[in-house]
Amino acid sequence: MDPTETEPEGYKVDAVEAWIADNVDGLTPPFTWTRLQGGHSNLTYRIDDTQGRAAVIRRPPQGVLLPKAHDMSREWALISALGPTEVPVAPALAFCESPDVTGAWFYVMGLIDGRPLYSAEETEARHPEDSRQTIAWSFMDVLADLHSLDPDVIGLGDLGKKEDYVGRQLRTWYRSWTSSKDDADYDDPRAHEMRDFLAANIPDQGPARVVHGDYGLHNCLLGADHRIAAVVDWEISTLGDPLADLAYALNAWAEPNEGREGSPTALPGFPKRTDLAARYGQRTGRDLSMLDYYIGFNWWKTACIIHGVYARYCAGKKSAVDVDVDSLRARIGKALDDAEAALASLR
Repeated sequence: MDPTETEPEGYKVDAVEAWIADNVDGLTPPFTWTRLQGGHSNLTYRIDDTQGRAAVIRRPPQGVLLPKAHDMSREWALISALGPTEVPVAPALAFCESPDVTGAWFYVMGLIDGRPLYSAEETEARHPEDSRQTIAWSFMDVLADLHSLDPDVIGLGDLGKKEDYVGRQLRTWYRSWTSSKDDADYDDPRAHEMRDFLAANIPDQGPARVVHGDYGLHNCLLGADHRIAAVVDWEISTLGDPLADLAYALNAWAEPNEGREGSPTALPGFPKRTDLAARYGQRTGRDLSMLDYYIGFNWWKTACIIHGVYARYCAGKKSAVDVDVDSLRARIGKALDDAEAALASLR
């Protein structure tokens, strides 16, 4: 470790570096540790050795965690299984399941030369207008390739339950809404009505596929060629309905003049969501006639997620310092508006 830096959060540097020396070929401690942006609060660092070689190390946050939260073994299983496929992931180097080393499981993966996109400002700085269609097509092709894989064939058949993905999601997030409404002092009747409609009209799922669960440009590393060099943050991935995963990605794909001007895709040069869906359909051959259902389902789910966060702020369970709580409340209603608009074509 660089002696001018503070101790990396969550890592016993001497013990971890000794473990890496014994278990990872091509890396020689001591390392320079650099905290990386993003990562769902997981403690993710770039480590550089004295020979100019680098990798990435990742472990859960410190403290008490929910049983299935921040599952490093799940991420490790996914990047290990996807490594030989067409889906770009960081090389899986080593996994430590002994908490004695640094208090938690962790893994080491190869460093990818690429950066995520979080904002329109980053897009403008790194990706000129004539490169943005390349980003979009690569983004959609990678998702299509992921959804074309048979999880049983690649060793991920036990990643999760294969049946009733949307039904399980509806039950989970409806419980969240109903349990949060008192703290939030907010109970829009549309949340209940749409839940009933969605539950009564779940499309046939078809064969289960690996669903990323949070697929967006914030979880993709873009290379200098403006293509996806790796998909990251697989911790909530499971088996389920690929069209739900597609719709989630489409909902997050902002277009100009939608009030999401700070989003990385709300700029000239990017294709529209309908173009991305068409690209996905052509690549997979999958029937998209019920896509509006999945669009509506994901907006409803987004409303439930934000509603739960808003309730925790209202109840004082999370600090609201520097948080625009009123804006958060408005986003719940906007998500329900968008869900209602998508589902209108199915009624």
